[in-house]
Amino acid sequence: MEYVILAVVIAVVAVGAVAGLVVSGRRRKALPPKPPAPTTQVPAPPREPQVGDEAAPPREAPVQTVEEVPLPAGPEAVEAPAAPEAPAAPEIETPEPTAGRLVRLRSRLSRSQSAIGKGLLTLLSRDHLDEDTWEEVEETLLTADIGVAPTQELVERLRTRVKVLGTRTPNELRTLLAEELVALIGADTDRTLHTAKHEDGRPAVVLVVGVNGVGKTTTSGKLGRVLVADGRTVVLGAADTFRAAAADQLQTWGERVGARTVRGPEGGDPASVAFDAVKEGIAEGADTVLIDTAGRLHTKTGLMDELGKVKRVVEKHGPVDEVLLVLDATTGQNGLVQARVFAEVVDITGIVLTKLDGTAKGGIVVQVQRQLGVPVKLIGLGEGADDLAPFDPAAFVDALIGD
Repeated sequence: MEYVILAVVIAVVAVGAVAGLVVSGRRRKALPPKPPAPTTQVPAPPREPQVGDEAAPPREAPVQTVEEVPLPAGPEAVEAPAAPEAPAAPEIETPEPTAGRLVRLRSRLSRSQSAIGKGLLTLLSRDHLDEDTWEEVEETLLTADIGVAPTQELVERLRTRVKVLGTRTPNELRTLLAEELVALIGADTDRTLHTAKHEDGRPAVVLVVGVNGVGKTTTSGKLGRVLVADGRTVVLGAADTFRAAAADQLQTWGERVGARTVRGPEGGDPASVAFDAVKEGIAEGADTVLIDTAGRLHTKTGLMDELGKVKRVVEKHGPVDEVLLVLDATTGQNGLVQARVFAEVVDITGIVLTKLDGTAKGGIVVQVQRQLGVPVKLIGLGEGADDLAPFDPAAFVDALIGD
């Protein structure tokens, strides 16, 4: 019996020990492992203040002046971005009427007067006109670029009339010389610029041709002013596509008088631009289409052929009414060589002589007409916008001879 009780006690003790070990193991598994001790002290990040925390002592705010305090930007305080300014429309100018321009510009021929007018009058006023005097008369005329054949013709007529006249007062000599010079230039020559609209409503077409350096584009712009001054509505064609500034220059001239400029890409086909200009002129009902062609060296065969192409393409709309050749009056014989080559490519209908101011080359008018059989229709006497004038032989001679 004692053994039984002892076994029961041992069993109870064993069960209690086992139960204690199980509970102790479960508690050890539930507890998290302890973190390793830090080697350096890392400050904890600041926490947000919570309700019940003590208020931190106030920090002194930086002092700002009134100028430094930014104002709140309300809707009315926010400036809207400035709108880009529209380019100002160019002011439309009123060209000077063409009537009387040549008379007004007579002072520009003052240096030419000393060569032709005053020089001849001085020689012809001598008491005795011997062969030496007539040779001086002939030399004066040749110096003025009148040309050999016209000079010989003029001297013979002067000699004959002086013999018949007998007395030679200054007024008589001036009248005599003026009459002979006007006859030599050609008072009865038709110098009309055909720039009026056709009866079928198609605009007149004017081609401006010439070599580089004669002032062709500038002359085209001035001619546009002449046409506007005469009451024409004008469309400009910038067919000089090989010179970078030519189209811009022509457009500026057009904007000054309210004429639109048709242009193409730089280096584009000139014939295409000319064709489009005439097309636009027809659509707008313009009176005149003025086309500035590329300045060409008359020795370049390919470029001269291209000029012929421009004319042929334009003529698909209808005939070209005027082909004006711009010549520099100071080039003398070289200008005549240029004129002959151009005349072989296109039918020149008129000459525009530029740079006649301040030169002794007024006689080039006679020589050009004699060589080409084409009248001088316009002359340029200065750099001003209205210094291009219709050519009037009587007014021109009057300006050359002077008072």
